Amino acid sequence: MAILAGGRSSEHEISLASARSVAAGLDPDRYEIAEVAIGRDGTWALEAGRDPSGHVLVPGTETRPAETLPVPAESGTLATIGAVDVVLPILHGPFGEDGTVQGLLELADVPYIGAGVAASALAMDKDLFKKVMRDSGIPVAAHHTIRLGDAVENPFGYPVFVKPARLGSSVGISKVHADEELAPAVERAFRHDEKVLVEEFVAGTEVEVGVLGNRVPPPIASLPGRIDTLEHEWYDYASKYDEGGMELIVPPPDLSQETIELLQRRAVESFVAGECEGLARVDFFVRDGDGEVVLNELNTMPGFTATSVWARLFEASGLGYAEALDRLIELALERHERRSKLAY
Repeated sequence: MAILAGGRSSEHEISLASARSVAAGLDPDRYEIAEVAIGRDGTWALEAGRDPSGHVLVPGTETRPAETLPVPAESGTLATIGAVDVVLPILHGPFGEDGTVQGLLELADVPYIGAGVAASALAMDKDLFKKVMRDSGIPVAAHHTIRLGDAVENPFGYPVFVKPARLGSSVGISKVHADEELAPAVERAFRHDEKVLVEEFVAGTEVEVGVLGNRVPPPIASLPGRIDTLEHEWYDYASKYDEGGMELIVPPPDLSQETIELLQRRAVESFVAGECEGLARVDFFVRDGDGEVVLNELNTMPGFTATSVWARLFEASGLGYAEALDRLIELALERHERRSKLAY
């Protein structure tokens, strides 16, 4: 099997950390691993112990650089990918989690874990994703989209969140409290994407649910976990990745069994409506007052270390990290076998 790690996005370092954890969590007696590390400049390196920027992926191995994709198969990169039994694209954000690498793997006709091309692209685009969820009857936070050349407007009052439409890990996101903060926040988000969302503030508890599975049998949802951001005002980059930045409580003791079951049901519903397979982490708000469950976003390749939220949610639900990796590989092989029987 091959692990893809790094990538061109601002989540490069997070991807490397996830990939190191995955490589360590796989049973060496069952799996032979080839690493393909992708630099911030897009350069791919085969059998890599370090990515092209010099970051260690798996200690004790050597880097062999390859040309930047797309390249002919004889250069080695596509040949290596095409020769393995399954690919683990442990990539976060654009150029990895957005359907681009998934399309490459489809062309190479190799099984891979996680969502396919359409589901990956949809979930990465928060604007389109919310529209599909609304049409599927799943409550989501209201939003207003600003494209290049549009007027900067906020129809919701304050506070609001301003975010790039297609990015992750809270990069480029601002919580805006007043009119004078709006334009700078939009400008900041435009540095990362050509489409920006102004999103209503939902007063409530942030809760996350893991999902695992393909279409048949139906996917399963983990117990929900409540995000406590401690000294941070909201669940920003620092609270996600700094030591002690947040606390995850699984399951939240203040949620009723009815609400827990509703969260799990809506997590699976959004997973299915978005055509996802493999895994996802679905983020919700439980609104103060009426207790309504409001979908925030769905991540098709969430942070994937053994201590990341997705893994901790399933650990608390009775599925350990190594077992979850085995299951994801089985799901990738199952989907590839299933789809190979289709007539094109």
